[in-house]
Amino acid sequence: MQRGNISVQAENIFPIIKKFLYSDQEIFLRELVSNAVDATSKLKTLARKGVFNGELGDTAIEVIIDEAAKTLTIRDRGIGMTEEEVNKYLNQVAFSSATEFLEKYKEESSIIGHFGLGFYSAFMVADKVEVKTLSYQDESEGVTWSCDGNPEYGIEANDKAGRGTDIVLYISEDSSEFLEKARIEELLEKYCKFLPVEIKFNDEIINNPEPIWKKNPVDLTDEDYQDFYKELHPNGEPPLFWIHLNIDHPFNLTGILYFPELKNSLELQRNKIQLYCNQVYVTDDLREIVPEFLTLLHGVIDSPDIPLNVSRSYLQSDRNVRQIRNYITRKVADKLHDLFKTDREDYQVKWNNIGTLVKYGMISEEKFNDKAMKFALLKNLDNEYFTIEEYTAKIGVNQKDKNDRLIGIYSNSPLEHHSFIEAAKAYSYDVLETDTVIDNHFMQHLETNVDKLSFTRVDASTADKLIEKDETRESVLSEAEQNTVKTVFEGQVGAGASVVLEALSPEDQPVIITKPEFMRRMREMSVMQGMTMGNMPEMFNVVINSNHPLVSSKLLNAGNETQQGEVAKYLYNLALLNQGMLKGADLSAFINRSLGFLN
Repeated sequence: MQRGNISVQAENIFPIIKKFLYSDQEIFLRELVSNAVDATSKLKTLARKGVFNGELGDTAIEVIIDEAAKTLTIRDRGIGMTEEEVNKYLNQVAFSSATEFLEKYKEESSIIGHFGLGFYSAFMVADKVEVKTLSYQDESEGVTWSCDGNPEYGIEANDKAGRGTDIVLYISEDSSEFLEKARIEELLEKYCKFLPVEIKFNDEIINNPEPIWKKNPVDLTDEDYQDFYKELHPNGEPPLFWIHLNIDHPFNLTGILYFPELKNSLELQRNKIQLYCNQVYVTDDLREIVPEFLTLLHGVIDSPDIPLNVSRSYLQSDRNVRQIRNYITRKVADKLHDLFKTDREDYQVKWNNIGTLVKYGMISEEKFNDKAMKFALLKNLDNEYFTIEEYTAKIGVNQKDKNDRLIGIYSNSPLEHHSFIEAAKAYSYDVLETDTVIDNHFMQHLETNVDKLSFTRVDASTADKLIEKDETRESVLSEAEQNTVKTVFEGQVGAGASVVLEALSPEDQPVIITKPEFMRRMREMSVMQGMTMGNMPEMFNVVINSNHPLVSSKLLNAGNETQQGEVAKYLYNLALLNQGMLKGADLSAFINRSLGFLN
């Protein structure tokens, strides 16, 4: 078998670099400034080790636009390069000096680059690149390397006075946007805002080299955290609270996660967590590393142990990512549990703003659900809050059906359901308030995870049938009279309605519209999934109270069938009106008829 090495021709690599190395051209600035930060960090490491004994002086990195020359320069006063190093590092694609330096000083440095391709991103936007450099080493001479995007390059001596490197990009015609001050300022704000070396642009320092997530939490005040949030989101509302992440084993990760006011939204300001690698911005799309429900949070995560592809644009799933995901989920759960235990009253005040996140997390993350069962809350219409355990204990006294199931009764619209709520309370039933976008899913989740617990909306049946028990009430009507009443009402109701006679209390309403829980849930689910059932008429029951005087006396004694029909129609319309279901021409006719009674 013949064996050999695959050869990559240099003349083929530049077109690939120019078009395909990075997902966005703008990333070149992040790469070049990051390289400048590396060079500066290396020099500081050598100074700490006693290898470099000179004056560090001003180590700020400068970004300079020359519109006349059509150049963009990134200037550092870092370690610089000798001619030998220029040949070694610039003329061998993907041979990174950062890798070699890390191996030598791995306990001291936090060098950003690993791939060695960052420098070549310059050719995505430049027709020509010059590197003017002078090493920190004594007796070094300045060197200029230049290349116009093909395999040929030039090296010559220069008279550069100070150590460090100038990377000069001669911006191509189709990338002229990178000669605009506003555009460069935007990119520096996005990618370089927290780099660990000062960045100067337009004679101003534009970054914060010591963000608070790199500091010890014991040295920080609430005001520090609030000020940093304003730095991240200048126009945002103040956060409710925050979590400072800090772990160095089995992976390294720091960061701060803020809880914003979510209220009743699942879509509010997603992708507000920024991922950094040694203070270099990577992305705000953290679907691999942060559970979906936590993308509602704001803040930063910084880790050198998150695996990235060559362009640092995409996360690659591995064991570290899974561990980090689990760690963040656990820290959020622990923080919420601690808040609940420390000051339950304050936690309940915050619940309206964090409840959506907690419920979403319980539905989507099993490990979070297990912890959240201790601090997730249910709120009733009397503004009382219960944990799941407290709530099941409360309704266990009066809200068990004949099969020993616990029945939670809820309303997602207390104004609309007022009469049903009052009827339920007359039976001493507790009614929950479920007015967030996720509550339907959350209740189904609890039904699956809590033994013998079911939920039914307060308008799913008449109050005496919300919880099926063995108790029965006799009707004052004979079987024949009941059949007559049913026939009269069936002649008045529309599509989707089923007429049901029930022997309720005479004090209950004569006609009640109820929406059976199962059918209503099926229809709501089909609407969400875009299924055809969503186009069907709404299914509901027209419950006739056979013990109410208006039914047992007035309707049956109305005279002929036409008059009985008029009474039935009026009572039916009253029930529709009570549910907000009487509209259009039917509503107008009902109003006119009601006004006629006053004439």
